[in-house]
Amino acid sequence: MKTATASNQRADLVGGYLSTQEVADALRIRRQTVAKALCLNGHYLGMKPVKLPNGRLLWAAADLERLTGADGK
Repeated sequence: MKTATASNQRADLVGGYLSTQEVADALRIRRQTVAKALCLNGHYLGMKPVKLPNGRLLWAAADLERLTGADGK
């Protein structure tokens, strides 16, 4: 399982975005939990992903930091 620090480092490499699996790993939940909530509600705890043309979802690392309080506030 990746740590939030590793996810944040990768987010820096891809313009501040994380994959659905990386979001799930950071929140210590299954990827399917995020996918189901998105399907049912259109968001996961207020986070909305960007959908790429190939169907892949990217989640803003800033939203994850806000949700987890990882920004130090």
